[in-house]
Amino acid sequence: MSDVNTRISDLVSTNDVVLFMKGTPLFPQCGFSSRAVAILDHCGVAYESVDVLQDMEIRQGIKNFSDWPTIPQLYVKGEFVGGSDIMMEMFEAGELQQLLEESGAAKAA
Repeated sequence: MSDVNTRISDLVSTNDVVLFMKGTPLFPQCGFSSRAVAILDHCGVAYESVDVLQDMEIRQGIKNFSDWPTIPQLYVKGEFVGGSDIMMEMFEAGELQQLLEESGAAKAA
């Protein structure tokens, strides 16, 4: 396993919820990342965010890790959930809230 895969694997396995995004939750750098943050904030879940713009290895590595071509990417309990469109569909159907609840993900402070 390459160094970047190890770093990504460590991030997704040691945090209940991880969002790989462009920018930060306080200053998202694209509309899709902004929407993903808004969804997670609305769900009231604690999450780790990774700014892929700050690390080109992570930016490319996460696409290979998940075999998913776009960012943002959401992981819950080590499992890839999807990007902002999938997050939005799941949220609107109540499925994302259910997944977060059933996974035992920590609530935001």
